[in-house]
Amino acid sequence: MLKTPILHPPLLAALARLGHSSKILIADGNYPHATKKHPAAELIHLNFAPGLLSVTEVLKPLLDILPVELVEVMEPMKSGPYAMKDDPPIFNEFRAILKDKKFDLELTKVERFAFYDAASTPDVGLVIATGEGRIYANLLLTIGVVR
Repeated sequence: MLKTPILHPPLLAALARLGHSSKILIADGNYPHATKKHPAAELIHLNFAPGLLSVTEVLKPLLDILPVELVEVMEPMKSGPYAMKDDPPIFNEFRAILKDKKFDLELTKVERFAFYDAASTPDVGLVIATGEGRIYANLLLTIGVVR
């Protein structure tokens, strides 16, 4: 029996193959995870139904088992149909989770198309597709070192 908060065998196997500076994309339900990822990145589907699982539900147990040194988010567009004047509400949830899990990290905002490019590099070894329905709920985590 495992004593880890994550029991999903393919996810555990994918995590075990990653190391320092590897990246993990936790993608919301709108993210084009099949086309905006590196071909070598493993894709794990946790998008059971709309809203299940959410990005925050996936993030919490990952932070229990991974050292993370950088958290990147997609910066909201400033014009157009998905423009936002302020940060999306989920950004405050991300900040609260990071604080609760004792990570002293700020969210690094990356312009939308630059985020797609960053999520498609060879450093991204794992893409987790979620059923998250909130927009701009994509996270790119960079794995740190175990101290």
